[in-house]
Amino acid sequence: MTEKKGYRFIGIAAWLLCGLFYFYQYALRSAPSVMIPGLIQAFGLTTMGVSTLLALYYYTYSPSNLIAGALLDRYGDKYTIPAGIIIVAIGSILFGVGNEMYASIGRLMQGAGSAFGFVGAVYVATKNLPARYLALAVGATQMFGMAGGSAGQAFVNNLVNVQGFSWRAFWVMAGVVGIILAISLIMLLQKETEKAESTEKKRSVLSILATYKIVFSNPQSYLSGICAGFLFMPTTIGCMIWGVSYLTKGLNIDPLAAGKLVALVPFGWVIGCPLLGYISDRVGRRKPVLIGGAIIMFIILAMAINVENPHLSQFVIVPILLLFGIASGAAMIPYSTIREVNPNHVKASTAGAMNFIVFIMTAQFATVIGWLLMYVSKHHQNCIDMTDFRLGLVTPLLTGVSLSIIIAFFIKETGAVATNIK
Repeated sequence: MTEKKGYRFIGIAAWLLCGLFYFYQYALRSAPSVMIPGLIQAFGLTTMGVSTLLALYYYTYSPSNLIAGALLDRYGDKYTIPAGIIIVAIGSILFGVGNEMYASIGRLMQGAGSAFGFVGAVYVATKNLPARYLALAVGATQMFGMAGGSAGQAFVNNLVNVQGFSWRAFWVMAGVVGIILAISLIMLLQKETEKAESTEKKRSVLSILATYKIVFSNPQSYLSGICAGFLFMPTTIGCMIWGVSYLTKGLNIDPLAAGKLVALVPFGWVIGCPLLGYISDRVGRRKPVLIGGAIIMFIILAMAINVENPHLSQFVIVPILLLFGIASGAAMIPYSTIREVNPNHVKASTAGAMNFIVFIMTAQFATVIGWLLMYVSKHHQNCIDMTDFRLGLVTPLLTGVSLSIIIAFFIKETGAVATNIK
């Protein structure tokens, strides 16, 4: 009994360290949003060009989730997750070189390695926590990520734009931190048992990839993925790429203050992900919590379209952005759903498939929104104003959230009340 408790304690500690990796990669994902002027100047890019450069992250992040899920289901977590961290660390260093080609390669590597963050953390959590706490565990995992997203904007904004720390030096330093984290995780993660290991070795990599046939042949997997994808975009695109620009150019807010304000959205996720996950587990239903959060997001985005005063008080903006972030935690509910509508032996593959759907959507829409902003601002030499942000940014995001609400009604209810899980 003592040995079992000790193993579970180590497993939970490993999950927390995986959560730290997720924090780390999310910080790197969002950090460029406070460096956009410097990146445009250093690389000589247009508005659409810098948006496309930053979106490269999602082009590798999406398919790599499939690879991460398959590798975790086959080999376990001891070496696969640290390998992902090393790839992110090298990509970070390359981004800091200051050359557009190396930055592009680095951003691609960051996306590829980061795929092992969320998928790996969920894999470790499901091995060590009871099924009845699944939504809470998934929400808590995402909490780490959004805490990193908040740090990647507020902390990095202060470091680079206030204290004058070189953005190139930041990326190199971040790479070194990643290497240290990878070594620490190798020392903590437990190797798979011999019995499980011998069974897995009998299965080829191609047979492991067949787990995705199970996931992608289930229509509920697509409904869950698309619903979550639309709910993620207001944060991944609206906040982490264009949030600072929206507040500075659209609402005339000081850049330093804008960085702090935008960070409230991922900070809201830190509260909302575990909170909404807990509520969902507590009431035993997924869909009411999912739809409720999406409706709050819809209302706030509708307010953003209709705002007329370009000098809104920050006392008004702060609670709105924080509430928006909390409600956005509803995007994690479909992550529990896709896990529950598929067999237990594909647990890592469901997380990989989910992130693949969510972030391939993000990559495509990030480019589309960059193009829309450039198109609508052509009449005044690409100097984006509030009207342009309404048409090219907020309206597409609002449309996506509307679609997510409609899709949610077609998702199967998988909460404990509906399935009698104890």
